[in-house]
Formats: sequence, structure tokens, C-alpha cells
Amino acid sequence: MQSKLKVLYLCTGNSCRSQMAEAWTRHLQGDAVEVWSAGTLPKSLDRRAVEVMREVGVDISEQRSKAVEELLDLELDYVVTVCDGAHESCPVFPGRARIVHRRFEDPPKLAEAAASEEEALSHYRRIRDQIRELVEGLPDSVTLEDAAQ
Repeated sequence: MQSKLKVLYLCTGNSCRSQMAEAWTRHLQGDAVEVWSAGTLPKSLDRRAVEVMREVGVDISEQRSKAVEELLDLELDYVVTVCDGAHESCPVFPGRARIVHRRFEDPPKLAEAAASEEEALSHYRRIRDQIRELVEGLPDSVTLEDAAQ
């Protein structure tokens, strides 16, 4: 029996993008991928991220933000940084973990300029759907050298 691929999604706050990626992976690839998420400077779970994931039937309300230091002992195949800040400050992981950068825009930052709550949520939905595409493509979406970064 082939062992599961072990993936950690890393962003700065572990409040939105990495949380969505973790949940999508568990939801869509749970049979093939063991997954975690963490942040370099974790903060609380983003309420809008919870809302837009709930819209597609994925509940992240019980997930919690974690510091990357909590997970440094994991034997990972891939660490996928989903924001530039995490990519620039990504710690060294023991073993064979390969660091892969797949940048997604920051929904909370995009929402700051929104004229309405609906416009703010539209940014979250777009990023949610982009992250889903990455997860649906696993493992190719993180193993292909020429994948969009």
C-alpha cells in the first residue's frame, strides 16, 4: 500500500489561505494526502474564510491557527507556501521536505478596499476557488517544476 503524501500549507497568519488549502485537501484528497497548515505569525481564523468555505459545504470553523514551530518535527513531503511572506521566512524542515511556492493574493488585504461586504466576500470566493484548483491537481500541482508560481 502506498503511503499518503504529507503536505503542510504555510502562510503568514494561518488565518485564511492556508486554512482553506488544508480544508480543501482534507475534503477532496483526504484518502491520498495527510495535511496540515500553519503560520509564521499565526493569528485567529478569518471569519470571512469560514463563511465562504461554508458556502461550498466545507466547515473550517473548528480549525485553529497554529505556529509553524508546532509542526517542525513532522516528516513532510512538501511545504507549500501560499503567500510571499511565508515563502521569504520559511524555516528549514528536517528530512526530505521540498519547499514549493504557490502564491495566492491575500483576501483580507483585497477586502480592505471593498465598497460592500458582498464585494469583500467576492475576493475570498475567488481565492477559495483558486486554492481548490491547486488541491484538485495534487500531487502534480506541487511537483511540476514549471507550474505557475
